[in-house]
Amino acid sequence: MAIIAVSKMKGQDIANAVLPGLGHVVAFFIVLGGLAFNIGNVAGGGLGFNALTGISTTIGSIITAIICIIIFIVKEAGTAMDRIVRVLVALMIFLTAYVMLVSSPPYIEALLRTAAPAEIDIMTIITVVGGTVGGYITFAGGHRMLDAGIAGKENLRHVTNTSITGIIVASIMRVLLFLAVLGVVSGDVTLNPDNPTATVFLTAAGELVFGCLGLSFGRQVLLQ
Repeated sequence: MAIIAVSKMKGQDIANAVLPGLGHVVAFFIVLGGLAFNIGNVAGGGLGFNALTGISTTIGSIITAIICIIIFIVKEAGTAMDRIVRVLVALMIFLTAYVMLVSSPPYIEALLRTAAPAEIDIMTIITVVGGTVGGYITFAGGHRMLDAGIAGKENLRHVTNTSITGIIVASIMRVLLFLAVLGVVSGDVTLNPDNPTATVFLTAAGELVFGCLGLSFGRQVLLQ
């Protein structure tokens, strides 16, 4: 991300400068990763609409996709989108932390198994790491800063701090969500496979927080 900002070049252009033709390969994998990750984002929006309104996740995902297309077409929506996302992300973190505290997960056991897991699953590790910093995410952040005019050596500190903050927030969110789910399933609650996250929030905190979950999950609409 820092290289993109300082060079003021897009990722694929940097790759082409290093080795002619490499940029096309990088662009292909970015598109492939973006497709995979955004399918997940659209599905997340569908789960949010399901929690908020009770409509099916399929219909919710379709509505999410339509809203994303509109936001993509209307460039002026970018500034408002960024402001709304900040509020929704803060709401999501607060709600997840609250559910974690209410569900009372086995903190000591979780800490112990983090340092000494009973079973090491490589695919799980790849999924968590990839979902946090992998795929197209690094390029997307760098390119958004380029589009916003935040580039050059004079903005390197800002770019670096933004990158670190983003990774820290994403990691904290995943830890909170894991502990919240752990607390609920430790109480012999069976998660609904159609909307497992909603089951966690509804079981631990009731209808009000469940509805707020749907609203905060609506941030997926804005994160495409």
